[in-house]
Amino acid sequence: MKKTLLCLIIAIIGSGTIGGQTNNTTEGYKNGTLLLIGGGKTNMDIMKEFLKLAGGDSAKIVVIPTASVINNTIDTLGIKTYFKKIGFNHVTVLHTSNPSEANKEHFIRPIKSATGIFFTGGRQWRIADGFLNTKAHDEMFKLLDRDGVIAGSSAGATIQGSYLARGDTKNNQIMMGDHEVGLGFISNIAIDQHVMARNRQFDMFDILKNKPHLLGIGIDEGTAIKVQANTFEVLGESYVIVYDNTFWSREGIDLKTLPQKNSMFYFLQSGDKYNLKERKTIK
Repeated sequence: MKKTLLCLIIAIIGSGTIGGQTNNTTEGYKNGTLLLIGGGKTNMDIMKEFLKLAGGDSAKIVVIPTASVINNTIDTLGIKTYFKKIGFNHVTVLHTSNPSEANKEHFIRPIKSATGIFFTGGRQWRIADGFLNTKAHDEMFKLLDRDGVIAGSSAGATIQGSYLARGDTKNNQIMMGDHEVGLGFISNIAIDQHVMARNRQFDMFDILKNKPHLLGIGIDEGTAIKVQANTFEVLGESYVIVYDNTFWSREGIDLKTLPQKNSMFYFLQSGDKYNLKERKTIK
């Protein structure tokens, strides 16, 4: 009886549901740093920030190219050369499309000693297929627990959220597809990328009209958010779009004519900060 009751309590807590109410709070992970990059041409200042966060000259990173891997063809040498030019001296390339492989000790061993992980761009559902709910996934949280950094560009940014935007295997224009669960380093959030470069600024509403409890974040190319606990800071040359049913502007909003709350969004730029849990900008 006690065991049954304990299992019921764990199930209720795990679902985020207590007394019929769902916990819809958006929170970053308690430890470590997340770096979410909007794709496009490499911004070296952002990559140097990744290097610094991962430990500089002593950084040991694991690069996961799974989002872009087709037919198991991987340019391992090219990947290592690219990251070594940035300044990384210890680079391991790790790929699988098979979650059984991602549960094996020999596979997860490099993550156990890594100070950073980098997810490349491509199709985010491929990362979910290979890594979601595996021992490798568990080790990613443990990396954050030892104050490591998890970074990713384009698909590698979207996969870090709880809801997997553009997770359809048929077409990446479909916002709510056949894969809807991300790796969940940030809770109750949907993350899009390339937003201004590809005129995607209205696409997030496809998700939010069906899942209004989510916070929507869109990151443009050459731009990133650095997330530490419940705060993110914008880095890079373009903008981040926030969809939180409010509006914000440096010049105030009293004289502005605004749409309905569920149709609003606003832009943040380099240096701006945002509180995920409270869903508001930090002055």
